[in-house]
Amino acid sequence: MFDPVILSLKVALAAVCIDFFAGMAIARTMARKDFMGKNVLESLIILPMVLPPTVLGYGLLILLGKRGFIGGFLLENFDFQLIFTWWAAVIASAVVSFPLMYQSAKAAFTGVDVSLEQAARTLGARELRIFLTITLPLAWPGILAGLVLSFARALGEFGATLMVAGNIPGKTQTIPLAIYFAVETGDTAAARNLVLVITALSFAAVFWLNWWCRTKVQTWKKGGTEHAQGEHH
Repeated sequence: MFDPVILSLKVALAAVCIDFFAGMAIARTMARKDFMGKNVLESLIILPMVLPPTVLGYGLLILLGKRGFIGGFLLENFDFQLIFTWWAAVIASAVVSFPLMYQSAKAAFTGVDVSLEQAARTLGARELRIFLTITLPLAWPGILAGLVLSFARALGEFGATLMVAGNIPGKTQTIPLAIYFAVETGDTAAARNLVLVITALSFAAVFWLNWWCRTKVQTWKKGGTEHAQGEHH
C-alpha cells in the first residue's frame, strides 16, 4: 500500500514544481501585459480545468507517444520512452493542476500595487530585485494558495494519468489508480485504506492553507490596530 502513496507524493511534488515556475512566469506576464490574442491564450490555459481528464489524456498520449512530437523526438534522439513512465504521470498531473496555480498567481499579481514597483524603478532598482523584494512578498499568499490547491489536485489526478502512464504497480500506480483497480478486483480493504490516506493528505493541505491565511489576516489586523493606536496617541 505504501508504494502508491510514495509515488503519488513524488508525482504531485514534481508537478507542483513545474506548475510553480511556469505559473509564476505566465501569470505575471498575463497580469502585466496586454497583447493581441490574450483572451484566446488565457482560455487555452484554463481549458484543462473544464475538459474531461480523458480528453486531456488522449491529447497528451498523441503528444508524448512514440509518434508524437515530444515523445518521438525523445525516443529518436535520446532513446527515452516517456509514455508509461512516472514522468508521464508528472506531466499529466502538472497539466491538469496548472489552471489552479495560474489563476491564483494571476489574481495575486494583479492585486499588487503597480505604483510600488514603479517607485522602486525610479530609485534605480533592477527588475529582478523589484520582483523578489516587492512583487513576490505581496503576491505570496495568493501564490501559496495556488501551490496548495494544485498539489491537492495533482495528488488526486486519475483519468489523464491512466491514459499516458498506465497502471504499473511500483512504477506508475498512484493512489487514485490503486483505489480504482483495488475496487475492480474486490480488494475493498486496500481501497478503503488508500481512500483514507488520500483524503487525509488533501484535507491536511487545505486545512493548513486555511489556518495559515487566517493567521496572516489576524496578524495584519493586529499590526494595523497597533499602528492606528500609536498614531492616535
